[in-house]
Amino acid sequence: MILVFGKTGQVARELALHSGLTCLDRAAADLSDPSACAAAIRLRRPRAVINAAAYTAVDAAEEHEAEATAINGDAPGAMAAECAALGIPFVTLSTDYVFDGGGETPWRPGDAPGPLGAYGRSKLAGERAVAAAGGVWAVLRTSWVVSAHGNNFVRTMLRLGAERDELRVVADQIGGPTPARDIATACLRMVQGLETAPERAGVYHFAGSPDVSWAGFARAIMAQAGLDCRIHDIPSAEYPTPAARPANSRLDCRGFTAAFGMERPDWRAGLGEILNALKEG
Repeated sequence: MILVFGKTGQVARELALHSGLTCLDRAAADLSDPSACAAAIRLRRPRAVINAAAYTAVDAAEEHEAEATAINGDAPGAMAAECAALGIPFVTLSTDYVFDGGGETPWRPGDAPGPLGAYGRSKLAGERAVAAAGGVWAVLRTSWVVSAHGNNFVRTMLRLGAERDELRVVADQIGGPTPARDIATACLRMVQGLETAPERAGVYHFAGSPDVSWAGFARAIMAQAGLDCRIHDIPSAEYPTPAARPANSRLDCRGFTAAFGMERPDWRAGLGEILNALKEG
């Protein structure tokens, strides 16, 4: 049995569709209590653990950094330490927000982090706590997660596109939209890889392809959904948010492909699957 922390999030919901997994919600394991997370692993004795739960409210984290750090930093560290003690693999999700978003070159796993805000700092704290715990671990950094459920850019654009004739969308932030279904598959591929080759432990990147701006992504959503809503490019300065977003969220995913044999997913195909799922109810 593989134990998954998270049950209602985008990736956790996709993981729950696979057999042989047990997904824990907050009632079963509160991530604000790291010791409870470790106890949940000890109690169930799984063959591996995937942490797909997180504090993801990027703007709210600016005022609640201590809570975000407990959930995104301390809890994964406690999980990793327990997994190390039991001798089982541990996989946790992280984010492009650990980088400052400078330049135009895709970020490599070994590049120096420089988070712009509290959310990125909390996720980086988690990465470091997991690495410090030792054992067989892997951090999977991803970006721009989308699916047919939860709060995400696709669902927001579909709602607004049905209500309005035009939208102004940021065009100077570039990244790879990543379907949650593919992230779930990647996590399971990592667990299998770590079980057979523990030396693959480390930090990896996985994001959808091709890289695109938010505005470009919005146009693709409108086109595939058949919505007659015009998208106007704007700079980030015209859409201020409490937390700064990285301008360059491109991720170099070659290391993941080499280690686990999975190419970057085409988000355009994933978008089609998401739209079909929404049509089906």
